Amino acid sequence: MATLTHPHQQTHLFSKIYLKPKPKFTTSPSRIRMSLQENAPSLAVVGVTGAVGQEFLSVLSDRDFPYRSIKMLASKRSAGKQLSFQDRNYTIEELTAESFDGIDIALFSAGGSISKQFGPVAVEKGAVVVDNSSAFRMNEGIPLVIPEVNPEAMEGIKVGMGKGALIANPNCSTIICLMAATPLHRHAKVQRMVVSTYQAASGAGAAAMEELELQTREVLEGKPPTCKIFKQQYAFNLFSHNAPVLSNGYNEEEMKLVKETQKIWNDMNVQVTATCIRVPVMRAHAESVNLQFEKPLDEDTARDILKKASGVVVIDDRASNHFPTPLEVSNKDDVAVGRIRRDVSQEGNHGLDIFVCGDQIRKGAAFNAIQIAELLL
Repeated sequence: MATLTHPHQQTHLFSKIYLKPKPKFTTSPSRIRMSLQENAPSLAVVGVTGAVGQEFLSVLSDRDFPYRSIKMLASKRSAGKQLSFQDRNYTIEELTAESFDGIDIALFSAGGSISKQFGPVAVEKGAVVVDNSSAFRMNEGIPLVIPEVNPEAMEGIKVGMGKGALIANPNCSTIICLMAATPLHRHAKVQRMVVSTYQAASGAGAAAMEELELQTREVLEGKPPTCKIFKQQYAFNLFSHNAPVLSNGYNEEEMKLVKETQKIWNDMNVQVTATCIRVPVMRAHAESVNLQFEKPLDEDTARDILKKASGVVVIDDRASNHFPTPLEVSNKDDVAVGRIRRDVSQEGNHGLDIFVCGDQIRKGAAFNAIQIAELLL
């Protein structure tokens, strides 16, 4: 992904291993004809120069998402720069209130303040906004959607319905967790869930990914690490998630998992607690999830349920000690689940432990948003 590292960094270890550059925005002529259609919706991508914004374009191309036009929107600083997408050149435009004239679907990933400022403007102009920030997630009446989990939350919202709407993309950690937990919840009803996350640099954006790579080289060369994004050494280290800590001792990231799970499952009685940790991994999150069920659920049945679940792949080979890793799921759309085992601290089959990995930029952000957009068609 060209925007995530400087050109002279492309040969470095992390760029080669974690980013796995591939030609994302070029396609064959036949594929362009499939995507570019006169009767398809008009699109706008807000925050197109960021890590998730670039991934929006990648997923749109990978999925042959139909569109008649697409606006590339970013800050004034990026306006005027050229961007190539599906063999066409586009000029990045400055985001303004007028940007949404004639737009059917607007994909937002430019931070909460931008979403709060321009999301309602886009809706007022008739666009359906899919917002990747936390700005509207907990607002009553705003659907918070994982398409494999609760598509019914956005029922009735379609392109061409004559009015705008806003749909929130959940937090990346919530998406990755609930992709695995929900199929089991449907079968046995989760009463309590304990989550420990191991979150990648990508969750903090392209600059954080670049800093992790820079720090790694600096530490290996015996130099003091550059600490601009996280204010402490990240390479060869881990620390509590950098989100602000609240008065109850939880940080904002942890409380997102708590509150978003209750909203998405439409169950305010489900008990959720979380500890979120930032680890020196480039672009995929891992999560240890402990589940307590109302009804018994044995590990073999759970494994079968997960194998059949949409968007989930099971990697659970005890004999060879092979389980999900961030590296294996990087640039992938599916969430991987393994370490499926009975919780021996609970009686009977009322508890399970699982380990989940998912690409934070793909399913944790851009891919989920594009899936939501597909439901609008």
